[in-house]
Amino acid sequence: MTEFVDVVIVGAGISGISAAWHLQDRCPGKSYVILERRDNLGGTWDLFKYPGIRSDSDMFTLGFRFKPWTSEKSIADGPDILAYLKETVAESGIDKHIRYGQNVTSADWSDADNRWTVRVDRDGEQVEISARYLMACSGYYNYDQGYSPEFPGASDFKGTLIHPQHWPEDLDYAGKRVVVIGSGATAVTLIPALAKSGAGHVTMLQRSPTYIGSLPDVDPFTVRMNKTLPAKTAYVINRWKSIIFQSTQYQIARRFPNFMRKTLMTMAERRLPEGYDVAKHFGPTYNPWDERLCLAPNGDLFKTIRSGKADVVTDTIDTFTETGITLSSGQHLDADIIVTATGLNLQLFGGATISRNGKPIELNDTMAYKGML
Repeated sequence: MTEFVDVVIVGAGISGISAAWHLQDRCPGKSYVILERRDNLGGTWDLFKYPGIRSDSDMFTLGFRFKPWTSEKSIADGPDILAYLKETVAESGIDKHIRYGQNVTSADWSDADNRWTVRVDRDGEQVEISARYLMACSGYYNYDQGYSPEFPGASDFKGTLIHPQHWPEDLDYAGKRVVVIGSGATAVTLIPALAKSGAGHVTMLQRSPTYIGSLPDVDPFTVRMNKTLPAKTAYVINRWKSIIFQSTQYQIARRFPNFMRKTLMTMAERRLPEGYDVAKHFGPTYNPWDERLCLAPNGDLFKTIRSGKADVVTDTIDTFTETGITLSSGQHLDADIIVTATGLNLQLFGGATISRNGKPIELNDTMAYKGML
């Protein structure tokens, strides 16, 4: 028998939780379920376990309006964010609507019935749920597999080769030589954390550099607001302060790119060893915010490099070897562990097939970017 609810929400991560709260708040009479494929809520913040996992966004803009963030740390780590999400669903009763182990495989809209038929794989059992509304909150990447290019000779490497998306809980990197391929947000987060927690030496191997900014993870202004004002009032002020700051920085970068580039380069230079080739390793050829900036809270990446526990190599890979990586320049990087922080595999709707009246929808034919009627 097909179950009926008003709304099906797919995914119990930060988006799904937010959608559920607003649905309860604005439409208290509507029935809903949250279908979560995994065994826990939190999405990204439950899946990723690599050392140092954190958000690049401050919690006053990433967090919920209805659940003020009260911790002193504006830039929060993964476990704190996950605890915040669990607390949110428990306090609001959303946890009673979450069904775990529910993999949505397809969703078909019927014009005749004005309803969705959502097909779900539940531990091998196929079930159907009918709904008036379907909210896809499962994110934009494949939770099962990260993106790793096919590196020449990768099978020859005798050490440990891993992707951060599925970090082994028992990985022993104490005293080991670690090479992290990539210079995006994951690499910038991972390198200081590995060095701080016992790795022998960490090398960030990048094909080209990324702009990296630095902000304190604890903002004195927000701490003062939290101590002197009611929680909701402090949150509103802190949130708008963050929004205005970020918007202003972005506008300056777009209007005066050379000024912003110089500012970021100077910021890095002050924290790095004297004579360090900042232009080569931290000076991209594109303008700031042509791609998103990475964040090093308290300048942790720069401090780690300055301490000698990490370094940056800007080059391309020729081939993997039994003991590391040979670069196009001829340099060889010795490694016990290689981490491919090379990105994510994009995937919409959690891989579910979306159709209308039984006909699969080709998303490329139904979407427009900066278009008009």
